[in-house]
Amino acid sequence: MELGFLKPLFARPGPWASVYVETTRATEDAQRIQALREREVASRLIDAGADAYTVRAVVNRLANEPVSGAPPGRALFAAGAEVVLDIPLGKVPAAIEATWSVLPHIAPLAGLRGDDPSCLVAYIDRTGADLELRHAYGRAAVGQARGKEWQDRGHRGVPADRHEWHYRNKDENARNETADVIAAELARMWPESGAGLVVLTGDARERRAVHNRLPERMRAVTAEVDGGRTPGASQDTLDREIARLREGFARRRLESALERFRIGRGRPGEHRESTVDTGPGEAAEGVPAVVDAVRTHQVATLLLGPDGSDTGREVWIGPGVDDVALQRGQARAMGVDKPVRARADDALLRSAAAAGSEVLVVPAGMPGPAGGLGAVLRWTI
Repeated sequence: MELGFLKPLFARPGPWASVYVETTRATEDAQRIQALREREVASRLIDAGADAYTVRAVVNRLANEPVSGAPPGRALFAAGAEVVLDIPLGKVPAAIEATWSVLPHIAPLAGLRGDDPSCLVAYIDRTGADLELRHAYGRAAVGQARGKEWQDRGHRGVPADRHEWHYRNKDENARNETADVIAAELARMWPESGAGLVVLTGDARERRAVHNRLPERMRAVTAEVDGGRTPGASQDTLDREIARLREGFARRRLESALERFRIGRGRPGEHRESTVDTGPGEAAEGVPAVVDAVRTHQVATLLLGPDGSDTGREVWIGPGVDDVALQRGQARAMGVDKPVRARADDALLRSAAAAGSEVLVVPAGMPGPAGGLGAVLRWTI
């Protein structure tokens, strides 16, 4: 999971109300169940010490959820009588969770948003492309790219005269210009979309031309799929293929990160140190090592085991995203006037989001970091 979308949560002080709740309405008594959910969320927040204005903002937002098309669940983060982020979830929360804490409780998001990466899809033909973003909780049209159109008369031999040759040349130029426009729009949109995967679908000739024009970094995460605007193409077949690609991409990404972690790890709980840069295989494991790594923005990938013993451990933090320490005295030595306690997973995710790191959840039963907290590093010191 990329963490950039969480940055609005760290631009203002807390305390924070953090709510995870199921929002499906598949039963006949959905309205009554929704009212019970709202009442339980309000009760838990009040018991935890939340102010009445913030509680009211959360309940009002829940009351206005859509009747149809709702995602399986939602995560709400509110402070100062305002809901700052309202995030659809790809999975149903196991139970209602409503907390009041100095930091937003963002750790559960990693497991509830869904592991399949967001996917930027381009439906391509010779006139241009429609662009769509698919994520764990649905899909949305995000733009278009339009080029020139020239009718191909189907001639494949040598043109009979100069007029025909001129026509064919203009047609080829128009195709190339359209491919340039589509590739440029995809390259512009990709970083801000947060998509991990790009899928090109439609006519084979047009999509190949676009693929060849993408920046090298994008080509490494781009796949071509039959369908889209191709006559007779099945939308169901296309959807299944895109789902397969997203699942495979997520699996390979996790396997690669865990392999790098296993190669780079030292003894459990110990941060490996080196006097030379030994490349991207180095790792940190356990709270002390990961705290040290996030403070220096070394973390490329933060690994979380949701049931690990270290994730709920307390650390000391200050107002800055890098103000994280194991002990109160350490935080004061770093210049924090009034350190406060916070969960280790939430504090480390705050620092990782500010540094542009990603976070991956290690499923139960898969070997990961001891205690549930680890990291693959960008470099070593």
